[in-house]
Amino acid sequence: MDTKNLGQGLKMEERRQLARTGLKAAIIGIPLLGLGLTINSSVLMTDAGYTYVHQNNMTGELDVFTEPGIHFRMPFLSKITQYDQVITVSFGNNAGEDFYQRLDPVQVRFADTYIGQIPVTYRFKLSNDPEAVKKMHREFRNNSNLIDALLVKNARNVTVITATQYTGEEFFQGGLNQFKSKLGDQLREGIYLTERRQVEVEELDLAPVGLDQSDANKLQRTQQLVWKTVPVRDASGQPIRQDNPLQQYGIHVTQVTIGDPQPEKQLDQLLADKKRLVADRIRAIQEQETSKAQAETEQLRKEIQRTREVQDAQRTKELAVIAQQKEVAVAQQIAKREIVEVEKTKQLAEVEKSKELAMAEANLAIQQANAKAAEFEALAILAKGEAEAAILKAKYDAYGANRDVYLAELNRDISTSLYHNLKDFKVEVPKHYFGGGDGGKMTTNLDVITGLGALGMMEKTEAMQKVQQ
Repeated sequence: MDTKNLGQGLKMEERRQLARTGLKAAIIGIPLLGLGLTINSSVLMTDAGYTYVHQNNMTGELDVFTEPGIHFRMPFLSKITQYDQVITVSFGNNAGEDFYQRLDPVQVRFADTYIGQIPVTYRFKLSNDPEAVKKMHREFRNNSNLIDALLVKNARNVTVITATQYTGEEFFQGGLNQFKSKLGDQLREGIYLTERRQVEVEELDLAPVGLDQSDANKLQRTQQLVWKTVPVRDASGQPIRQDNPLQQYGIHVTQVTIGDPQPEKQLDQLLADKKRLVADRIRAIQEQETSKAQAETEQLRKEIQRTREVQDAQRTKELAVIAQQKEVAVAQQIAKREIVEVEKTKQLAEVEKSKELAMAEANLAIQQANAKAAEFEALAILAKGEAEAAILKAKYDAYGANRDVYLAELNRDISTSLYHNLKDFKVEVPKHYFGGGDGGKMTTNLDVITGLGALGMMEKTEAMQKVQQ
C-alpha cells in the first residue's frame, strides 16, 4: 500500500470520528440548554430600589416584591414588570438620562394673562403596599406609562393651576417661595377647588415723590383690584380640595424644587421698566434726602455755631463774673487781712504799752528801791566816813602824841620798800664822752665826725686787746 494513500485514509477516519463525537455532544447539549433556560426562567433576582410585579398567566395572580432577594416563578408562563421606587420628573432640566428627566419647562399663564416658563423638578416615591402597587399596575401596566400618564401630567396640571392663583408681577416680585409651598401642598393633599373672582391685592410701594414730604422714601400699602383664581373654602375656612390621583396609588411627593423662572418678553420688559422707574424714583428720593440732609446739616452746623457762640459768650460772662467775684473776694480778704493787721498792731501796741507800763512800774519800783538803797548806802557811807574819820583822828591824835616813833616807823617802811624794789637795779655810766665848746656840745658836723672816728678807733683797740689776752 502506498504510504501517501495510507496517510490520507487515516485523516479521513479521524474526521469521521470527530464528526460522530460532535453529533453526540449536540444531541446531549440541546436538552441541557433547555434545562438551563428553564431554570433561569423559574428564578427571579430582585434589586434594591425597584418594585417588581410578578404576573402568573396560568392563575392570573399578581405578586409584588419590594426588597432585594431571590424568588421562584412559573417558567414561560409568567411576566415580570419592574417599577422605579423613586422617580424624578424634571421640567427644564436637560442633564437627565431618561426622557422624563429631559422635559421642557412648564409654561404657565398667570392671573394677569402674562406667560412664564417655570423649571421645576418633582421627586415621587412609590408605595410599599402590595395592594396599591397591584392597582397601579392594573391601570398603567409598566413604569413608562405610569410616569407619562400619571406623574408628568399631574405635575404639569398642578403647576399650571397653581400659577393661576398669582399675578405675573406678584410671582416674579417675591411670590416664588409661597408658590412653591402651595404647589407642594396641592400635589400631596389635592388640588384646591377654585373659582375666578376679582379680589383686592395689597401691594407695598414707595410713597409719591414730593418736595415737601418727609416720608417720600417710605413704603406705603396700596390696594389694587385684579382677577385671580382663588380657593373655595368651607365653613371652617379650610380650602376645599379635589381628589388627589396620587393618593389612591399610595404615591408620595417627597421633594419639589423650582429653578430660575423666565417671564415672557412683555412681562420681562414691564418688570425691567418698573425696576428702572423704581430705581429712578429711589435715586430722586435719595437726591432729595441728600439735599434735605445737607440743608439740615447746614442748619445744624449753624445751630451748633450759634450754640457755641452763646456758650462762649456765656462762658466769657461767667469768667468775668468769676473774675469780679475773685477780685471782690481778694479785696475782702485784703481788707480782712488789713483789719487783722491793724488789730494785731493795736493789740501789739497795747501789749507793748502794757509791757512798757509794767517796765515803767518795775523801773519805778526799782528806782524807788535804788533810791532807798542809795539813801541807806549814803547813810552807811556817812556812818563809815564818820567812823573812819574818828579812827583817823584818833590815829593822828596818837601820832601827834608819839611823833618821833611815827616818823621812825615811816622811814623804816620807806627803806624796806626801796630795798625790795631796787635791789636788782644797776646804773651803768658811759665809758666815753666827747663834746665841744659851749658847755661840751658839738656845734659842727666836723666835731661829730671827729668824735665818731675817735670812738671807732677806741673800740677796735679794745677788741684787739681782748684777742691778745
